[in-house]
Amino acid sequence: MMAAMSGALITLSLSPLNWWPAGILSIALYLSLLNNCSLQQAPWRGLLFGLGMFGSGVSWVYVSIHVHGYASAPLAALLTVIFCAGLALLQALCAWSYVRWVRPLPGGALLGLPALWVLFEWLRSWLLTGFPWLYLGYAHVETPLAGWGPIIGVYGLSWICALTGCCLFLAWRDRGTLHCLSYVVIITALWAGGWQLKQIPWVTPVKGGVLSVAIYQPNIPQEQKWDPAWYQSILRQYQNDTRPLFGNDIIVWPEAAIPNYYQRVDDFLDPIAERAAMSGTTLISGVPYQNTENGAFYNGIVALGNGEGVYLKQRLVPFGEYVPMENLLRGLIAFFDLPMSSFSPGPANQPLLNIGGYRIAPFICYEVVYPDLVAGKASTADLLVTISNDSWFGNSIGPLQHLQMARMRALENGRYMIRGTNNGVSAIINSRGQITARTRQFVATSLIGEVQIMQGMTPHAGFGSMPVIAGCGMTLLLLALRPFFLRRRVS
Repeated sequence: MMAAMSGALITLSLSPLNWWPAGILSIALYLSLLNNCSLQQAPWRGLLFGLGMFGSGVSWVYVSIHVHGYASAPLAALLTVIFCAGLALLQALCAWSYVRWVRPLPGGALLGLPALWVLFEWLRSWLLTGFPWLYLGYAHVETPLAGWGPIIGVYGLSWICALTGCCLFLAWRDRGTLHCLSYVVIITALWAGGWQLKQIPWVTPVKGGVLSVAIYQPNIPQEQKWDPAWYQSILRQYQNDTRPLFGNDIIVWPEAAIPNYYQRVDDFLDPIAERAAMSGTTLISGVPYQNTENGAFYNGIVALGNGEGVYLKQRLVPFGEYVPMENLLRGLIAFFDLPMSSFSPGPANQPLLNIGGYRIAPFICYEVVYPDLVAGKASTADLLVTISNDSWFGNSIGPLQHLQMARMRALENGRYMIRGTNNGVSAIINSRGQITARTRQFVATSLIGEVQIMQGMTPHAGFGSMPVIAGCGMTLLLLALRPFFLRRRVS
């Protein structure tokens, strides 16, 4: 029970509650659980910790499976449990690896566990297409540790959080000794360093680089989105509600705003693109895209009017945008036959969108949670845009966690982020990860604000996460080799 409760503390540290000390306390309790347990106990404690973390933090997938995937409540609950348990197995492996290989090493509890934790977070970002959710570092987009964000990114922040939690446990364990004082010094240095780094302007505003932005949030119910009976009504809604927004530099529509393929809606989009060009406006819209040469389908973004470019989504959501083992699963239950679940991934190294001479890095929904995917584009971009349809997650914590991750991408890369969604939260995020304007959820509305084009590059935008990942790997290697070098020194 203690292990599961400790894991759930990580969810409390993240949006929407944002009780950030809970994540650090979680690591301290995690270390206490693994400090003296046997090798046989370790994976079970790790599994329970993972069930507490993922069961409380990502069980919102139930909404997608049951409400929008039309699975029965018992089946949706079963699939949700399987999903959370699969993620928890990685935490079980992490706990077993720590007790088997890292705990016996000198410095294993202080430096080994934080390094191992980050490596397993990173593993979740690519294993089986990846699920980079519930990272410790996301809780600190506004704390003093945010100063480290532009340098070491979310993985580095997770390392600092884990190290802080380990220091807290070790300070309690060694209370009354000089070792206790050394752990307090480490914590103080990390947090004071973050506060000091917040004063460094890694990027600076471009003179005259202020653009007006209008984000249209249509709040179209998911059950109407792909129903042909609502198609014309949806087009009229976009047409009528967007009319007053022309004249802004940028108008953003959400992911798959038009429930039809780009190649089939010329009669709708051409007049809007012409109106946008005459107004000096760039319309950025999500729209499904078909390759007429090979017949492949994509989840795409297009820039029209005073801008140009097409982007095809690279990181697809399993079951939502493609079905793994499609030949076996298609037709078994309605969840495996969701609308638009036959997309192909777009190619790598696609050109950025061009908007009035500025380079815009676009990301669709799930893509914004991948730190290195965003950093790779942000390093040559003037502005970041992400569009999403978080209607799949209903009135759960999922969309708010998603927004928090978009904020971290803006902080890491020192660029403004425009976030347009179907039903909220749509937002404008500045280069420090702070929200300057936002919408309420579940309302049809327009958000009007400004973005500032920034120049310069943060260290994270230049190098990505690899220095932190390599550093964690090197830490474990050096801890493992330390006894060998000590024996040679003595001999």
